[in-house]
Amino acid sequence: MDEKEEDKSEESLQKHLVFYKKLNKTISDIQNEIQESTQSKIINHLNDRIDAIKLDQSRIRKLFPDVDDKTWMSLDKI
Repeated sequence: MDEKEEDKSEESLQKHLVFYKKLNKTISDIQNEIQESTQSKIINHLNDRIDAIKLDQSRIRKLFPDVDDKTWMSLDKI
């Protein structure tokens, strides 16, 4: 399968950083939903969604290895 070359430009980096921060907000929202839920099926589904989002975040970090840890940590704060 052909793999497209990822855009690693400064503009792409900025867009990915914004997206990364939005993913953190989504994780936070899901965690709040988990706290309000009592059904184990729903909780498991929400935890699976969090895992998938964290994989997206990991992919973004690997795409831009030159970004320092301080930047990532600042984006992890909500």
